[in-house]
Amino acid sequence: MSLPEFVPFPKISRFSRGAVVTEKIDGTNAQVHIGEDGVITAGSRTRWITPEDDNFGFAAWVRDNASELIKLGPGAHFGEWWGAGIQRRYGLNEKRFSLFNTARWSDERGERPKCCHVVPVLWAGQFDDFDSRKILADLAAGGSVAAPGFMDPEGIVIYHVAAGKLFKKTIKKDDEPKGKAA
Repeated sequence: MSLPEFVPFPKISRFSRGAVVTEKIDGTNAQVHIGEDGVITAGSRTRWITPEDDNFGFAAWVRDNASELIKLGPGAHFGEWWGAGIQRRYGLNEKRFSLFNTARWSDERGERPKCCHVVPVLWAGQFDDFDSRKILADLAAGGSVAAPGFMDPEGIVIYHVAAGKLFKKTIKKDDEPKGKAA
């Protein structure tokens, strides 16, 4: 008799643990990968890209900023490529790359490349102590923190530290799947 492959029940994360809420920027997901050998590769959310097969000019930007981006160090560095010509545009005349890892790349650390931004932290604390409706209402009323003066921000991203999971909430149409026709 052969037994089926054993599938263990996953460990359950504690709910009452740290969380970080950041502004969800409406652009396109991007990554900079730096190999142990120093080779820098650009990626979108789903594939590697090149200046010849690009995603809103991100691969060309990575190539042009390689000497600064190498400071990110080995590994995959995820962020949002946003601004002029991408999604909401945010009233910008340029494109920006904002890193998602706020713990590593906050302004206080001063280590990140000058060409990179970081998604703004709107709230940090105990997961069960935050009120997503209030954070969204404040963001809607005050406008984007990433691009001050832009009054149509998209929403928030909630990172539950213990679970290592991301969740998003949008200001408009949060109950509808992305891309659903009106």
